[in-house]
Amino acid sequence: MYEHHTRPLLPKHLFIRRVFIHWLLSAGVVALSLGLGIAGYMITEGISFIDAMLNASMLLGGMGPVTELHTNAGKLFASFYALFSGMIFLVLAGIIMAPVAHRLLHHFLKKDPS
Repeated sequence: MYEHHTRPLLPKHLFIRRVFIHWLLSAGVVALSLGLGIAGYMITEGISFIDAMLNASMLLGGMGPVTELHTNAGKLFASFYALFSGMIFLVLAGIIMAPVAHRLLHHFLKKDPS
């Protein structure tokens, strides 16, 4: 996917395209994760779509649930979804930073042509 360190750096417009693709991939992961959270809250707590979306969004964003959880299934789901959300944060940070980190490493560690 990325150019080898012996190859020249990508032109700026292709690098910007690569960064954009990584942002799109990250947005897709967020959308899937939010969908999982919404479904989980609706199934385990029996709450409305809007309340489930609020709870899932807040947990995915690192804030915590808004509504009080009443069922054991809902409490277990919220616990596992919170752990999942923490992992997703790390994954997204890696996806977003990868092109920039690669470009910096490529620039500073390129082999001297002499």
